[in-house]
Amino acid sequence: MSDYNFLQPYTFKSGIKVKNRVVIPPMTERMSFEDGSVTSDECNYFSIHTGGAGMFITGCASVNEEGKGFEGELGAFDDKFIPGLTRLSNAIKQDGTKSILQIFSAGRMSTTAILRGKQPVSASKIPAARPGAETPRALASSEVDQLVKDFGDATRRAIQAGFDGIEIHGANTYLIQQFFSPHSNRRTDKWGGSLEKRMRLPLAIVDEVVETIKKYADKPFLLGYRISPEEIEEPGIRFADTLALIDELKKRPLDYLHVSMGNVFRSSLNNKKDQTPLNEKIKQRIGDLPVIGVGGVETPAEAENVIDKGLDFVAIGRESIREPKWVQKVEANDEKSIRYGLSLTDLEELGIQPPYRDLIMS
Repeated sequence: MSDYNFLQPYTFKSGIKVKNRVVIPPMTERMSFEDGSVTSDECNYFSIHTGGAGMFITGCASVNEEGKGFEGELGAFDDKFIPGLTRLSNAIKQDGTKSILQIFSAGRMSTTAILRGKQPVSASKIPAARPGAETPRALASSEVDQLVKDFGDATRRAIQAGFDGIEIHGANTYLIQQFFSPHSNRRTDKWGGSLEKRMRLPLAIVDEVVETIKKYADKPFLLGYRISPEEIEEPGIRFADTLALIDELKKRPLDYLHVSMGNVFRSSLNNKKDQTPLNEKIKQRIGDLPVIGVGGVETPAEAENVIDKGLDFVAIGRESIREPKWVQKVEANDEKSIRYGLSLTDLEELGIQPPYRDLIMS
C-alpha cells in the first residue's frame, strides 16, 4: 500500500474513526424524484462511487418544501423520506466509508417554477446579483424560528436513517449564507443588522442540531459545517466576517469545517495584495478543529500537498465522478490506471443518469 499521508486514519474528538483523510464532497446529481424521494438510480450511483473515501457527503437535501433549489434534489423535510434515506445511507456505507447527509435551504437561489408557484424566500427582499434572479419574500421572524427547528428535524431523520453524520450547508450563496451576508440580509430585527446579529441564524441552527444529536443519537454522530469564506458583492461577506463566524463556530462541538472554494489554495477575491491561501489562514484561526479542503484536486500528488500544507482532509470532487476507484487504485500502487477523463461511453458504467450528465458535461 502507498504511504501517502491522506491514506492515514483519523479519529474525531467525538470518537468516530475514519479510515483515511479523503472525502467525497457534496455534488448535485439531480437524480431524486420530483418530490425529493430517493431513487434506485441514485442508490446505484452512490454504491458505485463509494467504498474508498473515509467520508462521503451527499448532495444537499432540503429541510423544508420552500427550501428546494433545483429539480432532482433530495428531500429531508418529512418522515416519509426516512426509508429512502436509509437505502441511500446503506448504499454509501461500504468498506468502512462514513455516510454524511448535507442539509440546507436554497432561499433566494430557488425560483417560482421550482417551488411550483411559491415565491422564493430569503432574509430580505433582495434578489441575488445575477441575471434573471427573482426577488424573494423576506421570512417573518416566526418563520425563521421554524427554519431553525426544520434543521433539527432533518438531523433527526438523518440519525433515524442510519447516517453517520450531517453537514450544515452554510455556503454557496444558499439561505444560511444569505442571513450571514450584508448583501442579502438588510433586516432590522434580531436576525439581521450587525455582524453579531447576522451570525445569529447560523449559530442557532448549529445549536439546534447539537441538541437534536444529543437527544436522538445513541452513538457518536458527526457534525460538520460548510462555509464560503468571501463574497464579491457590495456589500458582501468579507474574510474578516468569516473569521468572526469561525471564532463562534469553534466554541460549538463541531467535528469539522468544510471550506467551499473552486481552488483549495485560493487567496482572497477582495484583497488582491494578499496572496496567502485562505485555507492557511482559516486553519491557523481554527486551531485543532479539522478542516476539509476542496477545489481542483485530481491527482494523488495534489491530494498529498493539501495534507502537507496543514489541512486535515482533502476532498476529491469531479475526479471522483470520473474515477470511483481513485482511493483503491492509489492504495494498490496502481496510479497509472486512474482515469482523468470522461467519455459519453463511460456514463452507464459510472451510474450517471441524463440530468447529472447535463451538469457535469456542460
